[in-house]
Amino acid sequence: MHKILLGALILISTVATAQVDTTDNFDYSKFGEPEGVTRYCTQKVLNQTPQKIISIGFEKYGSFHMPGVPLGGMLPAMQDFHVNQMSSLRAQVNVPVISNNKIIWQLGGNYWGSKFDIEKPGTNQFASTLNSHTMTSVGLNTTLFKPLNEKNFLIIQASADANGLFHNMSAINKDALTLSGTFIYGWKKSEKNMIGTGIARTYRAGQLIHVPILFWNKTFNDKWGMELLLPARGFMRYNFSTFNMIQAGFELEGNQFWMPLSNSQNGSVFIQRGEFKPKLMWDKKVSGFVWFHAEAGMRYNYRFEVTNVYNGKKEAQRYFESRLGNPLYFNIGFNFVSP
Repeated sequence: MHKILLGALILISTVATAQVDTTDNFDYSKFGEPEGVTRYCTQKVLNQTPQKIISIGFEKYGSFHMPGVPLGGMLPAMQDFHVNQMSSLRAQVNVPVISNNKIIWQLGGNYWGSKFDIEKPGTNQFASTLNSHTMTSVGLNTTLFKPLNEKNFLIIQASADANGLFHNMSAINKDALTLSGTFIYGWKKSEKNMIGTGIARTYRAGQLIHVPILFWNKTFNDKWGMELLLPARGFMRYNFSTFNMIQAGFELEGNQFWMPLSNSQNGSVFIQRGEFKPKLMWDKKVSGFVWFHAEAGMRYNYRFEVTNVYNGKKEAQRYFESRLGNPLYFNIGFNFVSP
């Protein structure tokens, strides 16, 4: 799976690199602007972090405890486990389909695979299944940026993800599917300030929620700025230069994962995994459109609940809840960015 994914990313990178916009050879300053032509706002502010077309990264977590796992069968006893480490491979592709001053439309794909190394899972079915499989999230997404005029814009985003612990890709089923989306209406105040508000349907907290959101990208001066999409993430940015920057803030991420479990009443359960990550990030241009990315922080357990039903929210539907420990983690990777 990883080899196929990496091959696809290399192919897309080669195609994207080979595309050259010949219109860059024209000097538009020689032409006047016709009367009545509508001007449109752009999707970025000055000094903002570059838009990622292809990204791939490796993430590793320190050890932590996993308490309160049922022994299984008819026994009500609970077991505590120790996770020696957890590692993740993450990859994302966002390819511009249409990109002009009137509309920017992107199609993309994403992969997130997490491997738990549980110490002595023994005969506990949940622990042994989690230990022997990769918790996988793979999906497709689309993003539309539509400027309405020089001051107003729309952002529409939708994604479909298959999430679960699968023996192989043929084991993916409809119960593993989650659908998310975001709608934002915004105002481009200046080239240094754009703000918007809207609503999101998301599984970032592990359960399906519909939540109002605040989008705000602002550059205060040549060094400082902020990039917010609350409550999903928020960062303050410091630019050493336009090609070297650090960010400090947080991100909320997660999803709902299907898991086969024969001692459940339905033969399967759903892991509702939500993580709050305060972190520090560093992005630096390496060469051309290739950037290096590094981040470090803490994975704080927001939710790790196992439910017997899809989108289960009631305590009666809960198989169990584990208050995972909160380890430190780091992530390193490379990004191919847009000009």
